[in-house]
Amino acid sequence: MERVSKRQYYLDIAAEVARRSTCLRRQYGAVIVKNDEIVATGYNGAPRGDENCCDVGVCWREAHGIPHGEQYEKCVAVHAECNAIISASRNEMLGSTLYLFGFENGKPLTKAEPCVMCSRMIKNAGIAMVINQTEDRPV
Repeated sequence: MERVSKRQYYLDIAAEVARRSTCLRRQYGAVIVKNDEIVATGYNGAPRGDENCCDVGVCWREAHGIPHGEQYEKCVAVHAECNAIISASRNEMLGSTLYLFGFENGKPLTKAEPCVMCSRMIKNAGIAMVINQTEDRPV
């Protein structure tokens, strides 16, 4: 039996976390790991208490023709990376690794990447590395 690598193990967990996403357009899952222990997970979805796109049946950004990579502030969702960061303490994140997996309309993305705002939050949180389906990159 061939054992799955730790990298793939955490990416697989991030993929499962992404399946909880409430976004109709893109589904992301993030897993923060430190010292080989999961610190926090997060997926993209509306803030607690707000209506989710999957419940309303429409993506606001898509309905208004906003292309990928633009005007993130108009999205009703909190991104997966931010939700994971919100759920962890700063000490737990210092020097940690964030595993990120994404789907678009249910199909795996070749390379899930944090947006510019999430990249800033990842750096400020003290996370040292971001790993996605195709690359490992220092923050």
